[in-house]
Amino acid sequence: RYGRDRTFSVPILTMCALTGRLGDRPWRHVIQLPFELAAFPRSWFAALRFPVVSYALPALIAMGYARHYHAPSRNPVARAVRARVLGRVLRVLETIQPPNGGFLEATPLTSFVAMSLAGAGHADHIVTRRATDFLCQAQRPDGSWPIDTNLATWVTTLSANGLSGTHSASPFCGGDLVRSWLLGQQYRTPHAYTGAPPGGWAWTDLPGGVPDADDTAGATLALRTLGWNDEASIESAQNGIEWLLHLQNRDGGIPTFCRGWGNLPFDRSAPDLTAHALRAWAAWEEELPARLRTALRKAVPRALRFLKQSQRADGAWVPLWFGNQFEPNDENPIYGTSRVLLALADMRTLAWIPEHERKNAQTMVQRGTEFLLRHQNADGGWGKKHSSNEETAWALEGLAAVACTFPEERAVLKNAITRGGEKLIAAVESGSWTQPAPVGFYFARLWYFEELYPKIFAVAALNQIKRLLNLLASPGVASPS
Repeated sequence: RYGRDRTFSVPILTMCALTGRLGDRPWRHVIQLPFELAAFPRSWFAALRFPVVSYALPALIAMGYARHYHAPSRNPVARAVRARVLGRVLRVLETIQPPNGGFLEATPLTSFVAMSLAGAGHADHIVTRRATDFLCQAQRPDGSWPIDTNLATWVTTLSANGLSGTHSASPFCGGDLVRSWLLGQQYRTPHAYTGAPPGGWAWTDLPGGVPDADDTAGATLALRTLGWNDEASIESAQNGIEWLLHLQNRDGGIPTFCRGWGNLPFDRSAPDLTAHALRAWAAWEEELPARLRTALRKAVPRALRFLKQSQRADGAWVPLWFGNQFEPNDENPIYGTSRVLLALADMRTLAWIPEHERKNAQTMVQRGTEFLLRHQNADGGWGKKHSSNEETAWALEGLAAVACTFPEERAVLKNAITRGGEKLIAAVESGSWTQPAPVGFYFARLWYFEELYPKIFAVAALNQIKRLLNLLASPGVASPS
């Protein structure tokens, strides 16, 4: 499913080879991953063009070594090089393993590493022992394992931003506690796994997390909404903004973990990540020192051009981290389009954006809203096979944000927002609004649902609609009732 990306096809074949499921010569079916490349300096990694995505470095090392152990190359030079660097590469693996043993806090990745090292004669290696300890601790009482341990930071920032509704620094009850917790989750030193500089946030508060674009943007936005006028919050947000600026790729877009690693899935620029970064930049622009403000004003037009280039012919944007199993290629254009519309609405508040970029943004907004209008279901909601709470909330939040900042679009959007809002309100009143759908998209086509998603996104959408209604009720605002 990943084309040239061997991140999970090699582990699956390795498992089959280790368990005798591939015949008399099982390892001929498993390609040799170049684990020896991990011995090079980290700064070379992007140029080396590994056949796996950046987060899968542990898999590259463990699986590559298992293949070499069972079926070494016939090339004497390759055999000699791999034998010479093996100790160094295993030390790299030990260095990037978090103290609790779980790579990325992920059961699949950690399991693949453990089975490969054990199958290559290293069952007693410290990396293997830590990994198996993590797996034992991660098992649920019912005997199953989750894909990931938790999404604590991610759902906390989504909740904070959804509850606050705007960037007006009017925090909800308990906001001070949430802000203090978020400040404690920011990485203050370079990350041992990816080499990411300080300033980012991961999706979890556990040691296996890795700083990434979506969570860093979400955290900086949350600090803005949670009473940001203290020195610690301002400094933290500025560091987060700078972290995102350094992550921007040459094409203007924002990747997940590492700048310029490659074009494989989960490393290339993505519209949803770029839109989230744009929102964070817009929220904090006025509070930045001159150096960062100058860098931001160069980065924003580049990001907008990336969004223009990545908009599909039908007006939609395709995200990276969410999907719909009933859509072609498992994509979720409802999520991607709504997130970009939120960002474009925020961009209209920036007076310094060049006029030609404003016109491009206006065109993108029109095409994006037309896509969402065309895909509204008969019941007023959104979703491919049937309306889901999450997709209905996403679409409504995006359309209401457009209606707030693009008055010329209000007449066109009135009916869709009304119908969608009535469906969402009815779901809240009936209690069905808490039912999650498997919209979360994980590595290797693994899907998940998150119990908080329908609640968080419903609150965010209703807050955005409330903002629109308050705006329409203001004196002198001429618009549809």
